[in-house]
Formats: sequence, structure tokens, C-alpha cells
Amino acid sequence: MRWLRAWRGSTTDRPSPTGHKLAAVNGHPKTALVTGISGQDGSFLAELLLAEGYRVTGLVRSSDGGALGFSEHLRGRLELLSGELLEPASLTEAVRETMPGEIYHLAAPSFVPASWQQPSETMRAITGSCATLLEAVRDLCPSSRVFMAASGAIFGAAPESPQSELTPCRPANPYAIAKLAAHQLLGAMREHDELHASSGIVFNHESERRPEQFVPRRISRGAAAIALGIESELTLGSLEAVRDWSFAGDVMRGAWLMLQQDRPDDYVLASGVGRTVGELARTAFACLDLDAERYVRVDPTLVREEPGTPSVGDPAKARRVLGWQQSLSFQELVERMVRHDLRELEGQAKAG
Repeated sequence: MRWLRAWRGSTTDRPSPTGHKLAAVNGHPKTALVTGISGQDGSFLAELLLAEGYRVTGLVRSSDGGALGFSEHLRGRLELLSGELLEPASLTEAVRETMPGEIYHLAAPSFVPASWQQPSETMRAITGSCATLLEAVRDLCPSSRVFMAASGAIFGAAPESPQSELTPCRPANPYAIAKLAAHQLLGAMREHDELHASSGIVFNHESERRPEQFVPRRISRGAAAIALGIESELTLGSLEAVRDWSFAGDVMRGAWLMLQQDRPDDYVLASGVGRTVGELARTAFACLDLDAERYVRVDPTLVREEPGTPSVGDPAKARRVLGWQQSLSFQELVERMVRHDLRELEGQAKAG
């Protein structure tokens, strides 16, 4: 296993900024291993863990040359290890090298259409990596606490909306099937091997760090580009598709709260409110005093088949047991994304 950078931080035991008393091991602060640390979720989680006084190790793809992506601003404050989801030995070795108190498994292919092109790789990357990490924890550090990121997509054409932890699952694509298999495997190994392993059933969560191929970021970016005169229209798929959108930073706080509990369990992390793509577009354009109907065009080739049941999560359990609350409303989240894209595009324009 190749170490990319040594950790630079304090090992002094101190209260966390949020008032939680940090458990220490041999005088050192809590340790965490995070897969997917270069992505949107990993960057927000890394910020939270560092603020809470953790020693954080991030797993980065060796093929990316140690790039930190959205966590680049944290370089020098993190330990980094190279590893690949499709190379089980690298995941096992990462656990062996770090022996972390907490493991957050966030890395996974997440663009649903691509899962139809490579279903076998999707299964290996999502379900296989989950199995490898759980096996490594069981065999090497059974007292470690594990968070696995499941997805609201596992419910598919569910018989009810909103969906809770008890809602029957009917996944409709390879990505969702792989996520459900990982979710069920975690539950089985939690019981069989008495692991402190929890699954976060996360619904759509966004931020200015979301890649631009995802609809919410395409909308915020498109609205900003139109406001600046860079673009004249925004092309989308169905405006009637319903999603449950939350702020990614809030969802990652929920993941952290799950591992602070005495008992492991599964939790839905969502806003509990379904909104259409059209509503998201209208909200984004309104931030810039623009009328979305003047600029948004529907391209039938981009319209995907939607499940008959709206994809909306029920966060009641997370709110009751974890005390989880959202810091940003839907409107605040959308405006945050639009303002970021506006500043970024303005900067690019000034730079020529």
C-alpha cells in the first residue's frame, strides 16, 4: 500500500466544535477512513470530520494520480492511500494499514444511465466493494464502525410514498439493484457478525460540488450562463419528474451521526418533500429574476421512464433517533448553487 501524504494535525484530545466529547484511542483522536473522498460527499464529510478533531485518511484512485477533486482545499490535512473499488486487495490493505475507528464508504459509480452500459462492473464496484470492506472489518478490526451509502433508488416503483426504512424495495436499474444488494448484505453481516455497520438510504443530495452532468447542477449552471448572456436556452428532460432534494453537507452530517450511536441501524436521509424538475428550474431562474419558461426547452430524447411512485424519503426516524435536522431549505440550496455558478462563470469570463 502506497502512502501519498502523512497526516499533519494535532493529537491533542479536545472537545469538538459541536460539543461532542471525542473518544480517544491511546491518547490519539478518532480516526476515520473515507472512500470517495475526492467527490462531493467525501469533501463535505472530510470537512466535518476534521472540524470534529478526527485524523482522516482518504482513499484515492491510483489511476487519478492522487487527485483530491473537491477535497483539494484539504490537502495537507489528510492522509491519503491509493486504492480501487475493482481491486479488492487494495481495499483490504487500506483497512489493515489504518485500522480506523470509523469507515465511511461513499465511493461508487453514481450516474444511473451508465449502469445500463456496464451492469457487471456496476455490481462489482458497488456490491463487491461493500462485501470486501465488511469482510476486512470483520477479520481485522471488528470494533470499527462502518457507514455504507445506500440510495433512495433501491425503492424503485415502491408501493408507497414517501418511502421509509420499512418500505418494500423494487429496484429498476443495475445501479439500484447493486445498491440494494449491498444494503441487504450489510444488514445480514451486521446481525451475523455483530458489526457496528449502518446503511444510510440517501435520497438526492446536491451542492455546488455536484458534477455538471447531474440535472440540478445543469440547471443552476444553465441559469447562471443565461443570466450572463453566455447561453440562450437550457435543454432538459421531463419537467414533471419528482425528486427529494437535500443539501449534501446535511446528508453527510447524518452519516456521521449514525456512527455516533450506541447501536447500528439503517436510516433514510431525505428532506421528506418531493419537488419536480420544473419547480427546481423555476426556483433557480427566479434567483436571477428570470422566467424559466422563456429559456427552458424539453428534449424528448432526454426523458427517462419514471417509476409510478414519487421518489420521496421519510426522514422521521433520523430526526427522532439521531436528532438530524437540515441546515438549508430547498430554496437556500438552489440559490447557493446558482450564486456559486454565477461567480465562477463571471470569473471565467473576466479571465478570457
